[in-house]
Amino acid sequence: LVVRRPGCFFCREQALSLSVLIQNEGLDRYFGVVCVVKETGIDDGGLLEFHNKFFPFPLYCDRTYAFYQALGDRKVGIGSAFGPTSIKALLCDVYYRVSNSKNTIGGNFKGEGLIQGGVMFFNRKGKPIYAYREETGKNFPVEDILITANAIKKANSVVSPETE
Repeated sequence: LVVRRPGCFFCREQALSLSVLIQNEGLDRYFGVVCVVKETGIDDGGLLEFHNKFFPFPLYCDRTYAFYQALGDRKVGIGSAFGPTSIKALLCDVYYRVSNSKNTIGGNFKGEGLIQGGVMFFNRKGKPIYAYREETGKNFPVEDILITANAIKKANSVVSPETE
């Protein structure tokens, strides 16, 4: 998981969804699970809360932004946030999600929050084989990630590491 900001409501929501998926499906038995952040020392309290409550897997600080660059070095903006979706529909969805979850998730606006994150899968040799790029304001595609994880597990049960 590559997050925009550990204090971000949506990043926390996505991390929690992914954590539940990983734990319910036992994916951490098949995959090395790591959360990538781009900064420390800005919101260490938020980072600690993120790790303790939303994503209890190892954290890695990507000071060179290599993972963010691999995901396209995309930034939140009017085009990325709204695209073809109507602004009214997007704002209603965001309001609904925040108002229904704010008591359990919370968040803040500390740190750089424009560079978007996502989810990446790598093969045993460290080559990226799947990436989901964060879409600001959109629901996290948990089902798609589960389908991808299961496909990778199935492929690895048939393919030897030497042929990857």
